Amino acid sequence: MILITGGAGFIGSNLVAALSASGPPVVVCDRLRHGSKWRNLAKAELRDLVAPESLVTWLHERGDVLEAVVHLGAISATTETDADLIIQVNFRLSSFLWDWCSQHGKRFIYASSAATYGAGTQGFADDARPEQLARLRPLNAYGWSKHLFDRRVARALADGEPMPPQWAGLKFFNVYGPNEYHKGPMQSVVALKYPQVAAGRPLTLFRSLRPDCADGEQQRDFLFITDCIEVILWLLEHRTLCGLFNVGSGKARSFNELAAALFRAVRRPPQIEYIDMPERLQESYQYFTEAPLERLRSAGFTRTLTSLEDGVQEYVERYLAGPDRYR
Repeated sequence: MILITGGAGFIGSNLVAALSASGPPVVVCDRLRHGSKWRNLAKAELRDLVAPESLVTWLHERGDVLEAVVHLGAISATTETDADLIIQVNFRLSSFLWDWCSQHGKRFIYASSAATYGAGTQGFADDARPEQLARLRPLNAYGWSKHLFDRRVARALADGEPMPPQWAGLKFFNVYGPNEYHKGPMQSVVALKYPQVAAGRPLTLFRSLRPDCADGEQQRDFLFITDCIEVILWLLEHRTLCGLFNVGSGKARSFNELAAALFRAVRRPPQIEYIDMPERLQESYQYFTEAPLERLRSAGFTRTLTSLEDGVQEYVERYLAGPDRYR
């Protein structure tokens, strides 16, 4: 049995869907609240659904049935300003689960983030050595909280502390795909801009504030959710593989290219308008991200990853423009 924290969220619910189709029984820990987030789980078979405040009790009473914990639960909004809340959820809960898995011999896979790399001035190498992690400078509290836990793990390993029989930290880059709709303004650009494009309106992108970067040429490493889930499933199959891994496409693409792929998917010629970036985003805005995948590839992950054009096409045709948006 596998416990997935954040299992009703974007990446979590896609993992639940994949595992419930052909894998071991799944327990989800998450909050559903009053919106439509429950729809992310509506097609899945679950062994249990645990509220976060009940997780410690559940682990004490029933944790022996688990073989692995996939920890995806977090406050993931890069615009969240309550740093105390972010640390409580993103760092302390992660530390508790790391210690629990170490003590009980359970495998532990957790979500880190490309936000740990900040502006990318120190590169994007998924190097787990304490001295290398110490060089990174995240740009927001979310990225810092994820980085703080990466450093906590690195120090525990360097000091020879107890550790889970398998551990893997996954630095997710810009993942997009079905079941992200509950995230509101934190949805991918594809999901946010699809209604504009489908309605025949221009697609809006932020102007660049840097003279060396033209409008719309800001670049991100965009990864289709299917590929993201394949990495997690592959790690669950390889029970002794440990490490900190980038999870991206390995190729940076511009927002102009993303826009072109979206227009192509809806069979419209591109029509882009550039708008001013909100002042609150300017200091923490990343102009370039790209995931080196050498560490993941050298560990044995050989899957061919989905191109941006093919991923956007599938997302639009199968989900955004289809009768059922949910996986």
